[in-house]
Amino acid sequence: MAESSAALAPPIVGTPLPLIGKSDTKPTWCPGCGDFSVVAAVELAVKRLKIPSHDVVIVSGIGCSSNLPHFLSSYGFHGIHGRALPIAEGIRWANHGLTVIATGGDGDGFGIGAGHFVHTMRRNVDLTYVTMDNQIYGLTTGQASPTSMLGHKTKSTPTGVIENPIDPIALALASGATYVARAFSGDVKHMADLVAGGIQHKGFAFVDALSPCVTYNKINTFDWFRQRVYKLESAGHDPTNIVAAWQRALEWGDKIPIGLFYRTEKPTYEELEEVLTAGPLAKQPTGLKGKDALLDEFE
Repeated sequence: MAESSAALAPPIVGTPLPLIGKSDTKPTWCPGCGDFSVVAAVELAVKRLKIPSHDVVIVSGIGCSSNLPHFLSSYGFHGIHGRALPIAEGIRWANHGLTVIATGGDGDGFGIGAGHFVHTMRRNVDLTYVTMDNQIYGLTTGQASPTSMLGHKTKSTPTGVIENPIDPIALALASGATYVARAFSGDVKHMADLVAGGIQHKGFAFVDALSPCVTYNKINTFDWFRQRVYKLESAGHDPTNIVAAWQRALEWGDKIPIGLFYRTEKPTYEELEEVLTAGPLAKQPTGLKGKDALLDEFE
């Protein structure tokens, strides 16, 4: 569990509740890494929504990107490879009064974590998932990931990738995500807008952040993306139109859309699960002698 004691100390009555900020732990990413923009965008989004830091939990798996919870002054949980979403679901169900944000990378989320990704979306759990998609395994020094492009030569594919890449946006649409967006690390403000929209959205919100790896991916660079990305809102895209969202999701090459692909409203898992309609599990009596007093210590 990663947390900042200063931000999470009980607030003094009558004083403003502390908002999220940078923690005392400094990022260890390579200089120029796109993930710096993602942590800045998450911080900006949560601050803009004025959510007290002790009401925010950021969960991650394993990878360069999954260090993100360490760098912000909220509650955090650094999980295991590919398991950020089931941990985030458990936290959300235990106390769905919390704002839960899951973070990870393309290898973490679309490889070993792909099954969790699909099932969390079909349940429409009310949380926000931000992936830092760099089309490479960065932490293990440059192997092909599930989103690496065909022909990409890496340590694990010296003659070029022969597997078709996963399309995270199309997969999210097919699996029932109710808020589907793509951001680019070269535009922090735009990314913060999308993350804030995801947090405000009632249901599963997915933001796939194109976050270039400056050390091991020499193809999908900042310049490569800048020549290709365009904003959906500038192109007149209607995010309530699922057919239009599918058409935009399949665009990849000379033009790559960023922005909000799709948004709809459906009942969330928390609203449909009978046990959770009685309130957060953390606030419900356990019926076990001595257990309630123990839980009260964490309020």
